[in-house]
Amino acid sequence: MQCPDAITAITSVVAELERLRVPYYVGGSIASSAYGFSRATIDADLIADLGPDHVVPLVGALEPVYYVSASAIAEAISRKSCFNLIHLPTSFKVDVFAVKNRPYDRAAIRRIRKDSLAEELPSVEFFLASPEDVVLSKLEWFRLGEEVAEQQWRDVIGVLKVQANSLDREYLANWAAELEIADLLEKAWRETQI
Repeated sequence: MQCPDAITAITSVVAELERLRVPYYVGGSIASSAYGFSRATIDADLIADLGPDHVVPLVGALEPVYYVSASAIAEAISRKSCFNLIHLPTSFKVDVFAVKNRPYDRAAIRRIRKDSLAEELPSVEFFLASPEDVVLSKLEWFRLGEEVAEQQWRDVIGVLKVQANSLDREYLANWAAELEIADLLEKAWRETQI
């Protein structure tokens, strides 16, 4: 089961992205918990294919319930980086990452799947990163963090163990090589003994 505050905090953001027809998906620890071992989280990661024309309507729709900065959103879109939203009723943070223009990021957004994040709310569904893309993005973050973020590594191992028989290993291997994290993927496979 996911944190109720996380689901509450992302629901309005997702509804607005869907209204604006912005492709998005849930990633990070929420997605890794959905596919691997559940864990508590202090924020939610959304990846969205936002453009400059989305800033004003997004701010207008979210401002009543979120701390939101139009300039931060515009800068994140321009730099293909991240901006934060704070859901005021719960104080839960939502990190929204603008989709990068790399071939991998375009491939990942084409592989999203809709699923529920809470057994008790099966009708509430969100687009999630594929399990393979959760692994790849977590390995990238692990590398960027100088390979010391133990929670990122545990998330990778959890997804590999739980999803082992259903993962597209060829997709994983190809993109891990492209992203220069093939050594980390191999190490993770060895650790899971699969």
